[in-house]
Amino acid sequence: MKTHAQAVVIGGGVIGCSILYHLAKLGWSDVVLLERDELTSGSTWHAAANIHGLHDSANISRLQHYTMTLYNSLEQETGQSCGVFQPGSLYLAQTENREHQLRLQAAKAKLYGMNFHEVTRDEAERLHPLVNFDGIRCIMWEPDGGNVDPSGVTNAYAAGARQRGAEINRFTPVTGTEQQPDGTWIVHTPKGDIKTQWVINAGGLWGREVAALAGIKVPLQPTEHQYFVTETIAEIAAMDRRLPSVADRDGEYYLRQEGKGLLIGAYEQDMKFWAEDGTPLDFAHELFADDLDRIMENVMRAMDRVPLAAEAGVKRVINGPMIWSPDSNVILGPVPELKNYFMCGGIIPGFSQSAGMGLMVAQWITTGEMEYDMFAWDIARFGLWANDKKFVKAKVQDQYAHRFAIHYPNEERSAGRPLRTRPVYERQKQLGAVFGLNYGWEHPLWYASAPGTADTNGFTRQNWWASVGEECKMLRERAGIIDISNFAKYRVKGPGAEDWLNAVFANRMPRAVGRSCLTPLIGVRGGIAGDATVTRLGEDEFWVISSGMAERYHKRFFDAVPLPEGTIFESLTEEVCGFNVAGPKSREMLQRLTNASLATDDFAFMRSQRITLGGVDCVALRVSFTGDLGWELHCATEDQAQLYDALLEAGKEVGAGPVGSRALMSMRVEKGYGSWSREYSPEYWPQEVGLAGLCKMDKDFLNKGAVQEVLAKAPRETLVLLHLDEAEVTASNADATGGEPIMKDGKGIGRVTSGTYGYSVGMSLALGYVKGAAPGDEVEVMVLGRPHKARILHEPPFDPSGARLRA
Repeated sequence: MKTHAQAVVIGGGVIGCSILYHLAKLGWSDVVLLERDELTSGSTWHAAANIHGLHDSANISRLQHYTMTLYNSLEQETGQSCGVFQPGSLYLAQTENREHQLRLQAAKAKLYGMNFHEVTRDEAERLHPLVNFDGIRCIMWEPDGGNVDPSGVTNAYAAGARQRGAEINRFTPVTGTEQQPDGTWIVHTPKGDIKTQWVINAGGLWGREVAALAGIKVPLQPTEHQYFVTETIAEIAAMDRRLPSVADRDGEYYLRQEGKGLLIGAYEQDMKFWAEDGTPLDFAHELFADDLDRIMENVMRAMDRVPLAAEAGVKRVINGPMIWSPDSNVILGPVPELKNYFMCGGIIPGFSQSAGMGLMVAQWITTGEMEYDMFAWDIARFGLWANDKKFVKAKVQDQYAHRFAIHYPNEERSAGRPLRTRPVYERQKQLGAVFGLNYGWEHPLWYASAPGTADTNGFTRQNWWASVGEECKMLRERAGIIDISNFAKYRVKGPGAEDWLNAVFANRMPRAVGRSCLTPLIGVRGGIAGDATVTRLGEDEFWVISSGMAERYHKRFFDAVPLPEGTIFESLTEEVCGFNVAGPKSREMLQRLTNASLATDDFAFMRSQRITLGGVDCVALRVSFTGDLGWELHCATEDQAQLYDALLEAGKEVGAGPVGSRALMSMRVEKGYGSWSREYSPEYWPQEVGLAGLCKMDKDFLNKGAVQEVLAKAPRETLVLLHLDEAEVTASNADATGGEPIMKDGKGIGRVTSGTYGYSVGMSLALGYVKGAAPGDEVEVMVLGRPHKARILHEPPFDPSGARLRA
């Protein structure tokens, strides 16, 4: 066994072997995989191993498509069969919302060159004559869908890795991972130690235990999961072809051919946790006792759909473990609190995602960043707060029981909540706030007329649509109070503060006390890794305000630049709360609460002051994401309730009140403002998002070399603002929400990143990226998967000159 390696992969399931293969494929041949038992132990060996390409996330769809297309070439490359069956998959919609989902996915498939399209009932019956299609509104066909052999795929990855020089050690449990002062690791095993640059935790069912060896916790929880295979069905045995799989997610089961029978599996409501206190170390290829009664309600729906299944006996039952994250997405990425420790765990559709996941991990480790924005998978989307055991169990239970439920735009699921609240939470609830979750924090989405109102969900306009419009109208005509406490807030203080910030961010830091600047944070490939407002509060003190959901993600960038001696960098997100008070009467409203002059001559746009407001000491910034006259007011968390009451009371005098984040979304799109994780991500270059002017190339900053390279190139696509045809939007009762393809002359030219109704301007609007189109052009946006006429605007429809911001 090697004693030194570039990377050590812990775990010999399909994901660990894929990571090893892709590392070797990208040129890292000095890599080692350690498996405590035999390859495929744990969850891999008993997986149903279905493969499908489409996902609600475009980037996950890309990676699933890559995975599906790799298997056949992997067989040819290694000589190891992957047991690939691709008879196709039929996707069924019983409800209007499922039809909307499938049509959206079909539109995305066309944009990205994937094969997924609608078929008639006659065509579907020809493809699968055993299915009863009664009650089905829409049928989609994916010709490449199917399944693979779990052991075959895993061993093919292993063979491909070995052929490129990687080493695999079976029956070699890891007993310790010890970080060295230089950031490298010592991996301890009974067969000896390995010194390595990177540790990659692909421990699967043992991901929690492997993480604990490095002193970390990850929010994962195993459950039981069952499927069964029927005895031979004569009608299937008589066929000379393999039947396609059936994805009837409204029925909450999955079904495909296995041998001469059928395989039927379900995610039942009556789910069952396993190994809550830790996965047994002696578990390997065991299964649990059959418990088919738990899934029988789902199975009966499958038998109604394929009546012949009810006549067949049960040949084999598989009841085995699988491990889940709180949102059922993989937990992937370098652990921000450690150096060179990569986590990859909680994978559910492993055989649809194995190759894509392995490629993303290998890209990150070998180059420092993935080619796609995969924040939906990033471990940093969860803070340390997510390790609360009660929260994890509640979320996993909800995800398992609703595995096939539609994830709607703007949907907020209530399981495990509230977890983290601010002092004004109960007061906001009394005012009718309907809350969402942002990095563990509860924050108001909108305010209902009756406290206790809950969101409805769907692809069309929902119960909050009109109320959000009233909030926008109130703020645009008078003023509104928006809770912005979930923004990430940092203090940098000391003699080296300015130099450090200039070395981190692309823009030049403000040189005068009381000035603020907007600045990008540049990724390893030259894209937009973040955006922030930086304010100079003193000669050696700055505040940085950026996306709250990205706080742990951005830690990697801040840690990449050493702090000068005597300079501190600290997060204020928990100890500081804030409100944005904006609108044409916001100055009049706030002036009632402070002796400080808020007149433009004394407090201009992009300026800051420490003031006392309603008896509360605040840091006040003359900025507003609404695009209107406004101030951000930041105070100590213990003073939040006092400040809120003062603002509400002063608001009564001018007809102002509380406003939620959905109204803020509408107003920032009316101004064409981008938002991190939507318009801003490492995938997009500064010149594509309109931020090139904020990259000061006459100074050094993090990843400057990468941004120099991309700025020398022509934009691949451009961020634009679109106005959707009002008649068509009204007819469908739906606005764009994000992810919809943008078409021109029948060809895909881009996709929506943010969509909403602009209540202040009476327009259905969308921000998105396009290529080969310019302002004034007529295009189509695939709302609900159907074309809606749209026009690319020359300028934002609300206050394009910015006069109200600077009033």
